Amino acid sequence: MTEIVVESSIAAPPQRVWDVLIDHEGMTRWLPVREVVRRRPGTTDPNGVGAVRTIRGMGLVIEERVTEAKAPERLAYELTAGAPLRDHRGEVTLTMEPGGTRVRWTVRFRPLVPGTGWLLAFALKRSLASGLDGLARIVTTG
Repeated sequence: MTEIVVESSIAAPPQRVWDVLIDHEGMTRWLPVREVVRRRPGTTDPNGVGAVRTIRGMGLVIEERVTEAKAPERLAYELTAGAPLRDHRGEVTLTMEPGGTRVRWTVRFRPLVPGTGWLLAFALKRSLASGLDGLARIVTTG
């Protein structure tokens, strides 16, 4: 299993960060992807548990399903289709810290093609780090 972790501090309270993070279709404002479409709403919240989103970007079209949404602390999801990965699980945790929020994005996966995990991890880590930079920009400047 390959694991990557990206962390960032954002000068805003967790609820403000959460409100941007949980807006699937608004992800294009801060994550380096071309399009995000919510294909199915969650069971009690449109963007919450059970929500299915399709993400287009980086030459891929992937589908993810939200498996946990505990505002404003934790968002977990799993990849259900579209990438050369198996057993892909993502988790974003928000923790209050002095001056704002600590965001930790963890992704675990198995590469579909053995020996390619390091390359996929490298690309994914760069994308997630860019996304956290964008998230901080949107949250702090609007």
